[in-house]
Amino acid sequence: MRLLLVEDDEPLANTLATSLRQGGYAVDWMANGNDAESALQTQTYDALILDLNLPGRDGFQVLQRLRARGTLLPVLILSARDATQDRVASLDLGADDYITKPFDLPELEARLRALIRRSRGRSGSKIAIDGLELDTVARRATVAGTVLDLTAREYGLLELLVVQADQAVSKSQLIASLCEWGEEMSSNAIDIQIHRLRRKLDGSGTAIRTLRGFGYLIESADGG
Repeated sequence: MRLLLVEDDEPLANTLATSLRQGGYAVDWMANGNDAESALQTQTYDALILDLNLPGRDGFQVLQRLRARGTLLPVLILSARDATQDRVASLDLGADDYITKPFDLPELEARLRALIRRSRGRSGSKIAIDGLELDTVARRATVAGTVLDLTAREYGLLELLVVQADQAVSKSQLIASLCEWGEEMSSNAIDIQIHRLRRKLDGSGTAIRTLRGFGYLIESADGG
């Protein structure tokens, strides 16, 4: 999953981005509201972590413009402003959650996972397709109770396919979700990752099918 972190405190941003990356997320960091606005209009994200006190456009302006475009992206406000009116204003403008600084990292990450789950129409952290089960909190995949040996990128790719199990996912979508700002991944690299995943899913009852011209689709191995 790809996140946009908008925070002008560089040490805090580095700490938070490092923790999120260790949790398997791709993270783009912007230090001001103007750059955040540009990123939101050119990239696709799974969630936005937004500070309010920013150079350029402040967080309120970024949020207001985002919702004015009709974007339903989950937004978690992270701010030192703890006044009730700031919380109310943020929620009324369309924020989904609000955390004040200083904060507890595990709690922030749990709230972020909950926002992403709800945005995808799921309430629980586990997703199953036949014998394959994904735990999106532990970020692991199991087959009949046995944990699959997946790299972080393989897990991220598998989760993207499973979350959208009813539709084809294009290579461009996979690359956009897995790569951070400035990072490059070739179409051939996706093919290699898919090949490795297919081998590791052998015997799980699920298969990754190639739909030429459309992308990839995960489904029951029997095609049902």
